[in-house]
Amino acid sequence: MKRRHALGWLVACCAGAALADPTPAESARINQLIAVVAQRTDIRFVRNGKAYTSEQAAEFLRGKLKWRLEKVMTVQDFIEQIGTRSTTSGDIYRVQLADGLTMSSAEFLQRELLRIDKR
Repeated sequence: MKRRHALGWLVACCAGAALADPTPAESARINQLIAVVAQRTDIRFVRNGKAYTSEQAAEFLRGKLKWRLEKVMTVQDFIEQIGTRSTTSGDIYRVQLADGLTMSSAEFLQRELLRIDKR
């Protein structure tokens, strides 16, 4: 009987951990990264073949984060689960820079995160 109780407790704890929110520090890093996207008026965020402004991209990322928060514990999870590809089409998001260079949004977000972390 004790063994079943311990197993049930372990399952409940693990399930709860899987549904936990990001720590306040990680939430702050995610929000900073989204804010950086919004401020970069020199980029276009390309999603499913259509280009969006940086503010539209940031708004989209905030909405997708709310919708898929259970998948995100860290800023790296955010990049991989939210900012990398369409959950509908599977297409990779891209970022067009003002100089015409295009890169994956994952690469762009990683670069911006490095800049944030160096501050």
